[in-house]
Amino acid sequence: MSHRFILAFSVFIVSISAGAQPGGNTVFNSMDIPVSSRAAALGGHFIAMKDGDITLGAINPSLLDSSSTGKLALGFVDYFAGSHSGYASYAHPLNEKVTLGAGLQYLSYGTMNETDITGQTIGQFSAGDYQFTAGAGYRIDSVFSAGVNLKLMYSDIAGYSALAVATDYSATFVHPDKKFTAAAVLRNIGVSLDSYLGEKQKLPFDIQLGITKRLAHAPFRFVLTATNLQKWDLTYDDGSTQTIDPVTGAVVTNNQFGFGDKLMRHLTLGSEFIISPNIFLRIGYNYRVRQELKVSERPGTAGFTYGLECRVKRFQLGYARAIYHLAGPSNHFTLSTSLRNW
Repeated sequence: MSHRFILAFSVFIVSISAGAQPGGNTVFNSMDIPVSSRAAALGGHFIAMKDGDITLGAINPSLLDSSSTGKLALGFVDYFAGSHSGYASYAHPLNEKVTLGAGLQYLSYGTMNETDITGQTIGQFSAGDYQFTAGAGYRIDSVFSAGVNLKLMYSDIAGYSALAVATDYSATFVHPDKKFTAAAVLRNIGVSLDSYLGEKQKLPFDIQLGITKRLAHAPFRFVLTATNLQKWDLTYDDGSTQTIDPVTGAVVTNNQFGFGDKLMRHLTLGSEFIISPNIFLRIGYNYRVRQELKVSERPGTAGFTYGLECRVKRFQLGYARAIYHLAGPSNHFTLSTSLRNW
């Protein structure tokens, strides 16, 4: 009976979401900030690695399995202009094939001055976004798994609030002999139940595909993740008159972006260097972030990310630095442990 209810509820949410997609801007985009320092270090997107990392279960629930049960993760993100984000997640086994996960994420925008129409300060207000996630991973067989997340999102800005419910669906394939993993995730299939000013808006629906491959005789793992596959053209007219196609090298004018540019805006690239079983170095590149946030005269390292993870006794400590713009980077911290070891 419970399985039928879950299936019926999911179909209901999908049907509402399909009708709510046209027009307007998406809301709750803040919940797409990487909650995992590992994902942040690998370009901001990482969905294809089943090695018990509980922080990835919030992104891809099909990664939840026996290797992640009993694990607890805490995280903090030092974002921009005094804003910050944090999260907590935990996984617990239901039976031999099903592993449950739960997580809580928030983004605080801090305290700001409230002014009247003349610009005079009349007080202060705070703002924040919150998300509770409950998920389940199901082991189909030795190589295939599936998962689903149910998410409740809430936002409050100076007394104005918004509420939404969404689901994520995912599937993962693991080839242990080839050290290869592939995954697919349908994110934020849902509907806005209440909005700030009464006009409901759509959620940031996202189709993602990812692959991870470790070299057979070298301590490197390479990551490729494709995002926003539901829409081919992610470009926009920024007023420039000339661009360079990153694949062909051809000069494209009149704001006509080339095939290579449109393709690369979907892709994030990453690499994980396994120094030892307890130390990992990571680097990533997000082409879309670089193109949209770089300063033409001083592009710097916008779009590049890097990080480090160390395993010390019962703890795993992760750090990542994501460079978005000359204005500064974001810093991501993760602490995780297995309660089974205590």
